[in-house]
Amino acid sequence: MTFWVFGYGSLLWNPGFEVAQTQLAHIDGWHRSFCMRSIHHRGTPENPGLVLALDRAAGASCAGLALQVAAGHEDRTLEYLRERELVSAAYVESWQDLRGQSGQTLRALTFVIDPDHVQYCGGLDLDEQARIIARSVGGRGPNSDYLFNTAAHLDELGIPDPDLHLLAQKVRGIMAAA
Repeated sequence: MTFWVFGYGSLLWNPGFEVAQTQLAHIDGWHRSFCMRSIHHRGTPENPGLVLALDRAAGASCAGLALQVAAGHEDRTLEYLRERELVSAAYVESWQDLRGQSGQTLRALTFVIDPDHVQYCGGLDLDEQARIIARSVGGRGPNSDYLFNTAAHLDELGIPDPDLHLLAQKVRGIMAAA
């Protein structure tokens, strides 16, 4: 069985597993959003950061990257991703259909936000997101690095995300003023 994983945030630039191939893909009914408070990787319980999650929204679509797990690495990859992504149970493991770049359907492991989880914070405006991201640091480093790396890799892939770029501009402004 071909094992695909959908990357829309840090999996774009740091998958952490053996990838056989990649292709651009879209998922319908979800949008990329800084709607999850990060208390481990990009913040702390005392000073939470924000990380991206797929948040359900009618009529939404999110462009990202389908990553095919290298043959023979399926079990190890699933174990790794569960340890990495399900650290606080704010993400839910979900198998979703993606539209691949040539129109084919790819069934992919996807991590989506649990809107009932205490770490869910959908609806924050960009100014509030920028304030949080500019000041937060967690076990994997500054929250701003996560934002900047994601924005840069979306650009490299040719995936436009104007809100992410506006957010990055706001964060750079806050950091320059500090």
